[in-house]
Amino acid sequence: MMAKKQDKKVQDKKVKNNKIIKNKKEKLPKIGMLYMDYVLRFFDKSNFKGWPDKIETVTYHWKNDSNRFIKEVKRKKIDILIGNIPATAYETFREIARALPDVEFIPSLDTQFSNKSKENVTRFAWKYDIPIPKTYIYYDKDKADNFIEETEYPKIIKKSYGPSNYGGYFVHKVDSKQEARNLLAQKKYSPAYFQDFVPMEADVRVMLIGHKPVCAFWRRAPKGEWLTNTSQGGSMDYMDVPKELLDLAVQVSKDAKAEYWACDVAVGEDGQYRILECATAFAAFPYIRDWIGQYLMWKFSNGRFNKPNIPLYNWEELGKMDPSVLRTLRHITFGNYTPSYDGAYFLDKKVRKTSEGELYLHEMDALYPILLTEKRTQEEWASEKWNFQDNYGKTLRKVHAKSNPKDTK
Repeated sequence: MMAKKQDKKVQDKKVKNNKIIKNKKEKLPKIGMLYMDYVLRFFDKSNFKGWPDKIETVTYHWKNDSNRFIKEVKRKKIDILIGNIPATAYETFREIARALPDVEFIPSLDTQFSNKSKENVTRFAWKYDIPIPKTYIYYDKDKADNFIEETEYPKIIKKSYGPSNYGGYFVHKVDSKQEARNLLAQKKYSPAYFQDFVPMEADVRVMLIGHKPVCAFWRRAPKGEWLTNTSQGGSMDYMDVPKELLDLAVQVSKDAKAEYWACDVAVGEDGQYRILECATAFAAFPYIRDWIGQYLMWKFSNGRFNKPNIPLYNWEELGKMDPSVLRTLRHITFGNYTPSYDGAYFLDKKVRKTSEGELYLHEMDALYPILLTEKRTQEEWASEKWNFQDNYGKTLRKVHAKSNPKDTK
């Protein structure tokens, strides 16, 4: 019996080695980094450590640079173009992507739909029945004025579009109709974007790769304040993020079909979880960008590179380090969990209370596998239908869109 097991192990090893040799002989797709003048770079070649072929770079120079950019991508024979698109270039790059049908954009322009604006986040949430604060969007000034007159306060008003839509600097709480009118008269936000004010205990930023949470942290507002952004004085910590909150973030990532993704999840005083923001553009330590690079290398190499192993709740241990140290960590790897006496002794002390009862960490980790995302074959958020910012008032063609939900989830 022992001899048969050993023979099977030897045979399995030979099969695995033969597969590796075969994969190494297969031609890899040509990767290109998508950069833009004046925009911070999320990735560079160092995030793709070990990729054996040359990684190209293509830089978009704004203004009327589309044709030159398209020609450069074709000349360099790029198969996969990796990079986030800022809001102000999003519609241009939808046209560029159509002109390059054989090039796979990572993330896809449809996955990046939520990057463009808070309105797009809302429409994405409406389509997939994702819980968000009740939201009202008005391009018509008279309708916005009527809403201001009739609604109950307080309300949240946000700037929907634009390149500087981060850090809470364009999110405002108004306590009366006069405050709302004064704010919109001063800021001239278009569309007028309102949300019901939801009292929060905190919110949680969750980052995901292949639909698996790889980092999560609480953000709490200073005493007497309501904005949780750290740039606005909020505090953060990494401990005890609920499984049920992670489950919501995973589902939203799957709805977006995202290779990598981040969600801000509000934890309401009513005990409900609601999505505040979600996008592929987010601040991340270099080692997280390395994990994304490793994931993409696995995705596009047909098994030549290993799928990264990123244990659930790793952030609780890494978060004990000073941020100045975390910013210097690169290419962190983890071994797979192997049952053993010592392992059981230590891991049995690591449990999480969930709605399903107590679970050991290694049991929870198995519930969140890193998944391979599929290539999109058709457009989901075509600009002709979903670009309300540029199309409003230019067409009388009826567009079916889900209206504001009646009940806050």
